[in-house]
Amino acid sequence: MKKIIIAILAIVLAPTLSYAGSKAEVLHWWTSGGEAKALQVLKDDFAAQGGEWKDMPVSGGGGDAAMQTLKARIVANDAPAAAQIKGPTIQAYDREGVVAPYNIDAVAKAEGWDKLLSKQVADHMKCDDGKAYCAAPVNIHRIDWFWANKKVLDSNGIKMPSSWAEFNAAADKLQAKGIIPLAHGSQPWQDATVFEAVALGIGGNDFYKKAFVDADVATLGGSTMVKIFDQMRKLKGYTDAGSPGRDWNVATGMVMEGKAAFQLMGDWAKGEFAAAGLKPDVDYYCAATPSNNGYLYNVDSFIFFKIKGKEKVEGQKLLASLIMGKEFQKVFNIYKGSIPARLDVPMDDFDKCAKKSNSDLNTAAAKGGLLPSFAHGMTLELGVKGAIQDVVTEHFNSNMSSQDAVKKLSAAVKAAS
Repeated sequence: MKKIIIAILAIVLAPTLSYAGSKAEVLHWWTSGGEAKALQVLKDDFAAQGGEWKDMPVSGGGGDAAMQTLKARIVANDAPAAAQIKGPTIQAYDREGVVAPYNIDAVAKAEGWDKLLSKQVADHMKCDDGKAYCAAPVNIHRIDWFWANKKVLDSNGIKMPSSWAEFNAAADKLQAKGIIPLAHGSQPWQDATVFEAVALGIGGNDFYKKAFVDADVATLGGSTMVKIFDQMRKLKGYTDAGSPGRDWNVATGMVMEGKAAFQLMGDWAKGEFAAAGLKPDVDYYCAATPSNNGYLYNVDSFIFFKIKGKEKVEGQKLLASLIMGKEFQKVFNIYKGSIPARLDVPMDDFDKCAKKSNSDLNTAAAKGGLLPSFAHGMTLELGVKGAIQDVVTEHFNSNMSSQDAVKKLSAAVKAAS
């Protein structure tokens, strides 16, 4: 299948693109099984067009280590051609003068990216005050998902929860039978992933926007936030002793193997299920975490930096064009677990979970619930994001009270803003 796709791409792209000799060093954090399989599609497409790919993987599911490595490279005046990146960090690097928007904007204009992307996604990808594309989107990930082992739930008479009260009741039942209710890796970004889904469900769409898009200190310090931390304390009690420091894909493996019932994780978890040959409603269940038509999204993308050398600039153009290719967006996202950023990619070959994600995204967009994930870098500057994440993970991994966590949270954001 992969060879056929590469051949088709070579035939379709050959008449309009001439990128033989192109080179690109690509920094990314896609190192798990499903992620690596998805990225290989892009590597193969790049090679099929005569490009030379230099891989620079930096492990760490949330991308924090990769962002530190990238910053060090930029400070050393040794930026890669492209790097995986998300959200406002794109524009922050543009303000530092290290991005090369017009290297790929010509590609974007020639291929009509403005018509292929939603305005919300396109705006994330532009620099120079929104005048030019400086990054290319690969996908749209939904963050607020529950994944569950079908056999474990079915054998215990449990349905996928539609409220947090239902989840708590299911977790209590499972725990009483000696089953780990929630597979979790208590790393800061994973704690924040759970936290923002809980906040969306308990606080609602408008609350989430005020708290994590506007960083409103009064909202962050209010009574609703106390309820959110109370639920986080409950969730902590549903995890196992091995949770601290566990990688996310190891937690996904616990659900796949039936060692745990649920995992709250973005839909890259589905890439792991798929890589293991498992199917929705046969081996596992997927359902959005409880909310009122909310949808937390993260757009994986690649940013393009100022570099010297014609072959490297041509490599950037080739990479950008391939990333936005219709067939690539389809095949890549089937492997990755996400849905295409391009609006015109048919969903026929995607599984039930992806089709639900696509449908829910459209509903959320119409009802004001399509919201950027703070935990995955789609909103807030890094200093404010870090301040929230630090308090969340400190609370989750200690005996701190919800009231003290709320006070510390609002103070931390005020200091970081």
